[in-house]
Amino acid sequence: MTTNAINPLDGRYFEKTRALAPYFSEQALMKYRIIVEGEYLIALSLSGKTKLRKFNNVEIKKIRNLYELSLKDFKRIKNIEKITNHDVKAVEYFLKERLSKTSLKGSIEWIHFAITSEDTNNIAYALILSDALEKIMIAGIKEIILNLNKLAVQYKNLPMLARTHGQSASPTAFGKEMKVFSHRLEKRLEGLKSIKIEAKLNGATGNYNAHIAAYPSVNWPEFSKKFIESFNKGRSQKLACNLITTQIECHDSYVAIFDTLRRINTVLLDFNQDMWRYISDGWVGQVPKKKETGSSTMPHKINPIDFENSEGNLGIANALFEFFARKLPISRLQRDLSDSTVERAFGTAFGHTYLAYISLLKGLSKISVNKEKMKQDLLAHPEVITEAIQTILRREGVEMPYEKLKLLTRGKQITLDNIHKFIDTLKVSDKVKKELKRITPLNYIGLATKLV
Repeated sequence: MTTNAINPLDGRYFEKTRALAPYFSEQALMKYRIIVEGEYLIALSLSGKTKLRKFNNVEIKKIRNLYELSLKDFKRIKNIEKITNHDVKAVEYFLKERLSKTSLKGSIEWIHFAITSEDTNNIAYALILSDALEKIMIAGIKEIILNLNKLAVQYKNLPMLARTHGQSASPTAFGKEMKVFSHRLEKRLEGLKSIKIEAKLNGATGNYNAHIAAYPSVNWPEFSKKFIESFNKGRSQKLACNLITTQIECHDSYVAIFDTLRRINTVLLDFNQDMWRYISDGWVGQVPKKKETGSSTMPHKINPIDFENSEGNLGIANALFEFFARKLPISRLQRDLSDSTVERAFGTAFGHTYLAYISLLKGLSKISVNKEKMKQDLLAHPEVITEAIQTILRREGVEMPYEKLKLLTRGKQITLDNIHKFIDTLKVSDKVKKELKRITPLNYIGLATKLV
């Protein structure tokens, strides 16, 4: 935790979000750039298509040893950057500086050969997004789904008053309502995992100008494709080569990721607000912790702060994801630099999202379901079974059953006894009357249990 941090993700919440630091910190970005530059140098060497000699295994290992960027190395890069005023060039000079002291000293001018800084950057960001999704974000979403599915199974038989338009409605099961959210998340998660992150390696304006000038007979598009796809080994969130670009990769696949995360977050916003209402109604309780304080003045309170915290952070994250989606696909002519500073904010959006996941999971770990309160509130609304009664009466050919029940119930507070007396007045068989009287708010839940 940085005590003077302006961003709460690096201050108050750092212990909760530090899992993202290996992907979105400034040091992490430098590390991923070094990986791209190092692997590109190795690929040129092993391709046999240029004058660059083939490196031996020891030399390749020396290059890859630089990927574990130490704090000292990071500071050295930042010092070089003060001179160059260019962060990718600083990485290039750092690599040359380090490799000039090895058997590779005669090959250092092949570092960053024919490529532009955006070739390095876009592949680095593709790798960052891939790793952060696979190792942190998707795992968090899966854990939420797992917890919701556990609640769904545990409470699949628990009847609950439903509300549509804020009014009492046909009963449901608490477990089924949890399943609604897990099912929505499962579908969106599959969509997220299927997105391939596009990257490019084709020079200053996307035409391989420098590559072709130096080696016109080399199939550079095929080299690019092979190089970018080489990062997919052991990686579930795959990269794909985009061969047709300007100086920048168009970021459309980034937007697909951000839009999907935003949709996932919107489902969770919906869930947080529903849980807040269930807690407010007393249907869901929160297990008190002995030394915790709910309110600074009202001793009795246990506030749903985890769900509220999650909701707030999801809102911040979605605002950023929405901005990314509007901004990143647009670049003046062959490129402008306005996307660069925006990309540095990816970690902020991911951080608020991840913090929201953690808060939601914490909230779920503290809840207890008040079955008795749910039952009492459901039984207090016997009018919810009139849907079933009028439907059966339609089946039996009774004239205007909906209207009859509307007259009995609308705007009135009735009891189950009132409904049974109404049933006794109906001109239907005793068998049908018995069928109607067997319907109660507790058993009128349709296929809710089976749907779970």
